[in-house]
Amino acid sequence: MDQTQDIPPAPDLDPARAKAAQDLSVPAILMMVMGGLWVLYALYGMLSSTGTESLRTAIETALEQYPPDLREKVRGMLAFLLTPAFRILSALPGVLLNAVVVSGGWRMKNLQSYGLAMTAAIICCIPCCGPLWGLGLIPGIWSLVVLNRPEVKAAFRSK
Repeated sequence: MDQTQDIPPAPDLDPARAKAAQDLSVPAILMMVMGGLWVLYALYGMLSSTGTESLRTAIETALEQYPPDLREKVRGMLAFLLTPAFRILSALPGVLLNAVVVSGGWRMKNLQSYGLAMTAAIICCIPCCGPLWGLGLIPGIWSLVVLNRPEVKAAFRSK
């Protein structure tokens, strides 16, 4: 009995589609890794209170040289800025934007959702929003250049 009949045929990849997938593979992986690292960093910042007490002590020491009324105002702001709610609210945009970068990188690698791939590449290029402060420019620009090629656009449409 021939056992090759039980194996489903390999998907027929168009050579142009395979070339587009190959060209997008490295920048997509870089976007996923960098975005994932940023999400982990932001989640750690949201959930950890590491350094809060030492920061509070350092600020209190620095405040001793200022007038008492200013000290009280700064203590009020400091109390708000060091709350868990503020840490969560301040880290949430970074988590959401970099989750889009990770998701867009995954879709880009699989040649799905051209719009999401472009959005992720653009977010990656924004230093304060994208992954790892400014290092996201590398895969972001690389992705934008490759995504704007006509043959790559056609590969996204040909699925």
